[in-house]
Amino acid sequence: DLLRRCIDPESIRNFTAPGDGIIGQQRALSALEFGLGMRNSGFNVYVAGAPGIGKMTAVRAFLAEQAQRLAASVAWCYVNNFVDPSQPFALTLPAGRARTFQRDVQTLVDRISREIPKAFESEEYLAQRESVGKALDEQRNDLLSALRSQAHAHGVMLQMTPYGVVTLPLRDGEPIPEHVFQKLPAAEQEALRKRNDEFQEKVRTAMKSGRDLDRTAQEKITALNKKVAHFVVSGLVEDLCEHYVDLPAATAHLHRMQDDVLENITLFHSPGEEAAQTQTQVPGWMREAPLRKYGVNVLVDEDDVHGAPVVVELNATYSNLFGRVEREAQFGALYTDFTLIKSGALHRANGGFLILDVEDVLRNPWTWDALKRALRNHEIRIEDISEQLGFVGTRSLRPQPIPLNVKVILLGQPLYYHLLCAYDEDFAELFKVKADFDTQTARDTDNIRRYVGFIHALCEREHLRTLDAGALAELLEYASRLAEDQDKLSTQFGLLTDVVREAAYWAESAQAPNIDAAHVRKALTQRIYRSSLVQDRMQEMIARGQLLIDVDGAQVGQINGLSVVSIGDVAFGKPNRITASIEPGRAGIVDIEREVALGGPIHSKGVLILSGYLAHRFGEDKPIALAARLVFEQSYGGVEGDSASCAELFALLSALSGAPIRQGIAVTGSVNQHGQVQAIGGVNEKIEGFFDVCRARGLSGEQGVLIPASNVQNLMLRPDVIHAVREGRFRIWAIRTIDEGIEILTGVPAGERNARAKFPHDTINARVNARLQQLTAQLQHLGHVS
Repeated sequence: DLLRRCIDPESIRNFTAPGDGIIGQQRALSALEFGLGMRNSGFNVYVAGAPGIGKMTAVRAFLAEQAQRLAASVAWCYVNNFVDPSQPFALTLPAGRARTFQRDVQTLVDRISREIPKAFESEEYLAQRESVGKALDEQRNDLLSALRSQAHAHGVMLQMTPYGVVTLPLRDGEPIPEHVFQKLPAAEQEALRKRNDEFQEKVRTAMKSGRDLDRTAQEKITALNKKVAHFVVSGLVEDLCEHYVDLPAATAHLHRMQDDVLENITLFHSPGEEAAQTQTQVPGWMREAPLRKYGVNVLVDEDDVHGAPVVVELNATYSNLFGRVEREAQFGALYTDFTLIKSGALHRANGGFLILDVEDVLRNPWTWDALKRALRNHEIRIEDISEQLGFVGTRSLRPQPIPLNVKVILLGQPLYYHLLCAYDEDFAELFKVKADFDTQTARDTDNIRRYVGFIHALCEREHLRTLDAGALAELLEYASRLAEDQDKLSTQFGLLTDVVREAAYWAESAQAPNIDAAHVRKALTQRIYRSSLVQDRMQEMIARGQLLIDVDGAQVGQINGLSVVSIGDVAFGKPNRITASIEPGRAGIVDIEREVALGGPIHSKGVLILSGYLAHRFGEDKPIALAARLVFEQSYGGVEGDSASCAELFALLSALSGAPIRQGIAVTGSVNQHGQVQAIGGVNEKIEGFFDVCRARGLSGEQGVLIPASNVQNLMLRPDVIHAVREGRFRIWAIRTIDEGIEILTGVPAGERNARAKFPHDTINARVNARLQQLTAQLQHLGHVS
């Protein structure tokens, strides 16, 4: 009954209601509630826990409830900066109104595009424009007539050419031909040239007056155009501003947009032949491109989200987190503007919660530093990553930063939390709250009820067959085995849900109406079978005598220790022969595994403790002078952990006392210097591993495993092991001290010191003490001890 704490199916038969909430994580939930409730800067949350315990699912479910209590986030959009287009403005609007604003502005631009050409085609406008042209023509004609009169009086004639006005000298009212002019006396030529040059100054003055007339006329036309356009545009803009009178930033942009439209009327109206040529020769997208600067780029507007946003970013690259500025290829060149700014996860989570995996954040270059900078400065900056790399690329944008108000929840293993605390000075300031998810929870009625409810909810959600009471009991016992504790349940819900799905598969294959205990056991057995190739090969090598393991008889200085081999998703117990040899010397206890660099530091510590035990137990009246060598036979890999220290000490005591150890008993457990046996991990796998070896060789009833008494609460053994124990074909002993264990292994009393500090005759301790005295005497005889 102590080997597995079972659950009576009848006790859980009525636990049928689907469960809700997070199971067995009160500490983590308390930390989450505190961290998310704190609105002060820096109280972001690091959720620590082992993989597969449902951190992501739990956090998302918790945040979904919390987010409903908060106000919805605002919308953000980018608009053109008409003064400096490389620095677009960021506008904030209530949720749902950004896209409405975008549509309204586009409608406004379309109406302006239609109404301005109509206004410029009206009879009134054409009449006013024609009036300006006629006045200009009359003034030009008057100016030219006056100039010609002055020229005639001055004896020159004006001739209009493509390159300007030319003056020709006159004789008798007729221009002098060039060949005639060359035959004139030099003095007369000089007089004519002088007269012609004198009149050129008047020509230049007249031409300047003509240009002034043109400029004045053009200014009048421009003023007329602006007046007409203003009449059209201002009315349309004011009508739209009435819808956004509660949003000063939106109306301010509309007025800036109006000013730019009036400065660039030709974008909407190109008069005369120029317009016709534009319509026929320029592609449509190019005609529309200049008007893009009047658009609105909606970055974030989640009008269908109730409460604060909860965003999960599973690929935390720099661009996915902070947004990016895209580019378009036009005639072989890259072009960009504010309409090509794209949002990132921080924009979508602004005002709410952002969930990130710490490994993804740390793995992507620049993401971690940029995230810290954004949280520290409370703003989101969209920057071109090539600029940070120092590359000179095409001209990019520097959008106006957006204020940031977000709670970041990092999910990861506890190791990353400790490393970041130790090596990143900013981490502790930005992530002040740690929510620690436990790998196990109490096996009480409330948690069992929640477990059953969780399993029922899973079956309903995924349309699986229902688990009957026996199957639920089997699954809960498996959860205790995963927790390695009879009083605990594992919170590795990923593994548990996989077992339910696999059991559902076997139930469906058998066309069973429900999932019963046999289906769960088959799912568990098949999971082990699929991954147990290495284990089976080792068992085969032991059965064939290639790995030397004795499971009967008795040997001096030889014992079966137990270890756990973990390969990927499977862990199994494996017996190892441990031997000890003794001789006179001063080397002490030599750990061969450590000498050849196969032993880890914890294993080496366990071996050194053996020296402390011998000194404490037998060194009161003499120096301990021996050379003992301990080794894991046929071990070709690393050895780590102190769970073999008990077995090593038993082998050492056997070698010193000469008492043979029963080879049908395997040992696991660590020991301290006072001979107390301490708990170890993997006790179920170790017992089952040795049981499988003994069963392959034939169970004799004398075989078994010796474990620390403090590990009894961790026993959740397989049914076949329990059945063999119940029938007396296999045994398990629980010990608290080395003396208890050596008596079981050798059948010889251990012996306690009496009032004269002597061990009783023919006990293990008396034999060991006598052998140590003998070794000391031998060394003295040989001259090694002074």
